[in-house]
Amino acid sequence: MDRTSIIVVVICVLLLFAWKPILDKFFPPRLLPAGVTNALNASLNASNQAPSSPVAPASVEAPPTPMLLADTNVPEQLVEITNPNAHYTFASIGGGLKLIELLKYPETVARRRSQSARGVATLDSFTPAPTLALLDGAEVQGDSLYALTQTTNGVRAEKTLTNGLTIVKDFGVSTNYLVTVTVRLENRSDHPLNLPAQHWFAGTATPLNAQDNGSAVGVLWYNGAKSQEIGASYFSSSGFACIPRTPPAEFRGGSNNVEWVAVHNQYFALVVMPHQDAAQVVVRKINLPQPAQEEVVYRTVRQPVGYEAELVYPPLTLASHSTLQRQVTLYTGPKEYRTLATIASSFNNNVDAVMGFGFFGFVSKGLLLWMNWLHSTLALSYGWAIVTITVVIKVVFWPLTQASTRSAKRMQALQPKIKELQAKYKDDPAKQQRKMMEFWKENKINPMSGCLPTLIQMPVFFGFFFMIRTAIELRGAPFLWVADLSEPDTLFFIPGLNFPFNLLPLIMGGTMLWQAHLTPPSAGMDPSQAKIMRYMPLMFMVFLYNYSAGLTLYWTVQNLLSIVQTKLIRMNPDTAPMAAPVLTPPPKKRK
Repeated sequence: MDRTSIIVVVICVLLLFAWKPILDKFFPPRLLPAGVTNALNASLNASNQAPSSPVAPASVEAPPTPMLLADTNVPEQLVEITNPNAHYTFASIGGGLKLIELLKYPETVARRRSQSARGVATLDSFTPAPTLALLDGAEVQGDSLYALTQTTNGVRAEKTLTNGLTIVKDFGVSTNYLVTVTVRLENRSDHPLNLPAQHWFAGTATPLNAQDNGSAVGVLWYNGAKSQEIGASYFSSSGFACIPRTPPAEFRGGSNNVEWVAVHNQYFALVVMPHQDAAQVVVRKINLPQPAQEEVVYRTVRQPVGYEAELVYPPLTLASHSTLQRQVTLYTGPKEYRTLATIASSFNNNVDAVMGFGFFGFVSKGLLLWMNWLHSTLALSYGWAIVTITVVIKVVFWPLTQASTRSAKRMQALQPKIKELQAKYKDDPAKQQRKMMEFWKENKINPMSGCLPTLIQMPVFFGFFFMIRTAIELRGAPFLWVADLSEPDTLFFIPGLNFPFNLLPLIMGGTMLWQAHLTPPSAGMDPSQAKIMRYMPLMFMVFLYNYSAGLTLYWTVQNLLSIVQTKLIRMNPDTAPMAAPVLTPPPKKRK
């Protein structure tokens, strides 16, 4: 490596380590006011106070923000149900599912070998109302206090309002993290009841723990044709090109076609799947309690936020002594593709879209199934499974990459002739282009061959990216010095900067720089542009420095294999450039 390369690498590494202190100095995070430790619970207590006057009925078109109305002086009754997968807590206030604890998954996974996993992963930890609570005002909600009774495999929540309406909710705990729910609205009076729009609370999406930056937290809903993600970007105060804007108070979507809604974070989801499509879905952003400082490893904590969701059914008239019954199935578990695919097949509702694989989802699914097969059938660790998949993919694309590299070598050898053509016809661009095409054809060179392998492999890279981003199988999976393939491979924190030292991204950046120096520049590229392209890989190192070790492992192995292939092609005498035709100057014009 030459002197310039060493200087560029040193500057990039110093900038990488100094970036966070610089940002914190000039753009300090907005923390909660001093003394505020549980903003969410304070807001819940305020909203749970009994109103002095009845709340106006809501409508589908423009309802006020629904709240859980309850008398906090009445003690809350809790009923807990446990099966091998989860521990469910049902609450009398709201008559719904208040908390889900996933017994097989820890809340926090060790980022270093010296640490250990702790806690239990939870869903709906901080929520203004239990799942499937009715937030419809006095006509349906009443005082929100239900009588809970434990049944054979679940819980019954029941209440009777003064207008003669009785609400009965039967929760049944099933397998595959499923909870079946039957809700009956019974008019036991002698007169019809006009009920407002029914807002069924569908849970709150929150970060998993203090280390979760909330980038994958949001609400996903499905209308029978496509899914839509509502999260930080929708409620952002920055619009296109970072232009400031007033964020919306809420999101509303759907037209009697809401098949399901999921509140989720990176690895877990609570999905509400009504058997009868809801009219609308409503999403709102809420502030969450500030985590304790000792729970934060190195990340400067900003105001944590969550997103609450509701399903809305239109107003209705319930005849006297009649019953309206709705059935709902809840999925309360990990974003595990095989389980979600089984449920999607049973309900025919594409609920596996909760995985969030993106545009190249078919690639992500194939890679995930392949990785799990290598792990279960060949007993490979997930790290070695990623290495194996990378090697196989490289072998498949080897002929294409080899042809591209040979073409680039020929173009590099023919650079003097190309420059001669460019200089000769510089005053006639059209003729210059035509002569260049003839020259490439005579020498069997495809100028786009260098881009073709990259374009073809892009779906694989993006498939890997989204697969690793959501594959819960990698959470806590060790490999060599890496404690968790779903997190950066932090070995220690740099004293004074409190900045993590992640080894794999540095190795990845070094291999990318090495590969860039071995790859010949494209024909006709400006020398200054070629120099910039050589150091462009260092930007990927900066972007992916705090990303998961699984992705940087894939990219590092890919780079090493490309380096080996380039060196083998250089050693092959068949890669010598073809003889170029001699360009003779045109005859001079006679005077």
